[in-house]
Amino acid sequence: MKRILTVFVVAAGCATFLPAADDDKAADVTKRLTAAETAFNEIMGASDKGIPRDLLEKAHCVVIIPGMKKAAFVVGGKYGKGFVTCRTGANMGWSAPGNVRVEGGSFGFQIGGGETDVFMLVMNKSGADKLLKSEFKVGGEADAMAGPVGRSASAETDALMRAEILSWSRSRGAFAGVSLAGSTLREDKDDNRALYGREVSNEQIVQEGVKPPTAAAALLKSLSAYSYHEKPERASAK
Repeated sequence: MKRILTVFVVAAGCATFLPAADDDKAADVTKRLTAAETAFNEIMGASDKGIPRDLLEKAHCVVIIPGMKKAAFVVGGKYGKGFVTCRTGANMGWSAPGNVRVEGGSFGFQIGGGETDVFMLVMNKSGADKLLKSEFKVGGEADAMAGPVGRSASAETDALMRAEILSWSRSRGAFAGVSLAGSTLREDKDDNRALYGREVSNEQIVQEGVKPPTAAAALLKSLSAYSYHEKPERASAK
């Protein structure tokens, strides 16, 4: 006999029924948030490599795709799910995360097998506005390039200053800047509904002050700790 389960959720002042499938999806999104936070902390905690702190401090938005996969059913053979979060007013913190999917594109030699963590920094408001559309193509609608690696990497070159999106990947322990040109980034409406219990767009999540879910607290705390001139342990202790 097939078992049918319905979960009752109260969100935004109204009652909503979520089927068991959405409940399972919410659990998957929560696991992905944990994976994103782990991947980010591992990269930023590396002693000699990582995303340069000065770039992270200047970024308008961050995209983290933990476990990008090869996928034969996607044009270009790459597929991954992750999150976007952007600066809140007066750069005092990071917004609740919106769910995104990345498909296709050329990721260079690092995605040769297994899974790859992908990180993107959106460096200006123009890039952030494009990112929050329901769909856009990296390198087509937004100028993108591989990001520099290392704590002391220079971030003041003309190319870096002009780029709207900088990107990196990590596979088999190797971390490097990587071009995501040709990749399509889409809003994941199903995962947003599963995470927030209602229909909500990434633009609403980021720009309208949607309250972050408890599952996102660790990721947002880590982003705040590394995106200011304070040391992570000092920032996290406040």
